[in-house]
Amino acid sequence: MIGLWDTTGNEVVKALAAERRSAGGVASGMALTLIVVVDEKRVREAEAAATIAAAAHPCRLLVVVRSDVEREHNRLDAEIVVGGRLGPGEAVVTRMYGRLALHAESVVMPLLVPDVPVVTWWHSEPPAEIATDFLGVVADRRITDAAQAVDPIEALHQRAADYAPGDTDLAWTRITPWRTLVAGAFDTTEARVTEATVVAPRTDPTAALMSGWLASRLGINPRREHTDEFPRMREVQLRCANGDELTLTREDSMARFRRSGQEDRTLPLVRRPLGDELAEELRRLDADQVYAEALGAVAGLTDLDQHPAQRVHVWKDPATARWAEAGVTAHAGTSAEH
Repeated sequence: MIGLWDTTGNEVVKALAAERRSAGGVASGMALTLIVVVDEKRVREAEAAATIAAAAHPCRLLVVVRSDVEREHNRLDAEIVVGGRLGPGEAVVTRMYGRLALHAESVVMPLLVPDVPVVTWWHSEPPAEIATDFLGVVADRRITDAAQAVDPIEALHQRAADYAPGDTDLAWTRITPWRTLVAGAFDTTEARVTEATVVAPRTDPTAALMSGWLASRLGINPRREHTDEFPRMREVQLRCANGDELTLTREDSMARFRRSGQEDRTLPLVRRPLGDELAEELRRLDADQVYAEALGAVAGLTDLDQHPAQRVHVWKDPATARWAEAGVTAHAGTSAEH
């Protein structure tokens, strides 16, 4: 491990090259570059998840921590690890302070592995428009997590409005086991589903995407039944044209499957670690059309997969936005006093 404090991007590139030579050229087997954008308080959590994913998908891991963009002096600290605690590949953890944090690409771009796909994952509340983050613009795949937003359902609507082929969300990844069990229930019947109900908390993004998936696949309008008794999606109920009713209910790490005329069955429904969810999304580097259709159904939008695949970077200075907001607030306060 090499630690560089108050350094430059050029020094980071040199140090990584030296560490690679020392370790025997690990980069020759890299399948992709994984960029992780994370807040300081969640760095360890993101590193642990990325390490699990990197074990399944050899990659160069670039962790970007942006801090204090209004700081007067710019500073770059970096930690370089090759074949160590962050997996079998290469990893660079960069912490950027001051205005440098708004130009993270100046440090990251020279560190990308040549001629392999780039995936950017935000382990924090993602930008409202991905085009405002250059690290998202240069990526072939972009992974967000609506569950980390203040309003997860509104975040899904924003993801739909801002969608480009190659986008995905970990809320979608988390319903893969649910979708597998529901789809498997129809291996022995061709009965058409006429009604569906999803039981979950009102703000659960996985339930919203589950409803969107059922709507886009079955051409129905699923009903949402809200409950505050459980922290996440509890149950999916389906009614078929032939009168059969199918119900899948979460019970801890298992699911109880009930079907008209048959005995109940218990099936595995384990909540996976974050690293396994990330690894699943790294298995595919093309656009996920099924996700696009489910997301579109959530937001009431169609043909999301027809959106342009490439974004054009839109410059946005969050510090300026905060100043403007503070100015409006101050002005409003002055007006109220008069």
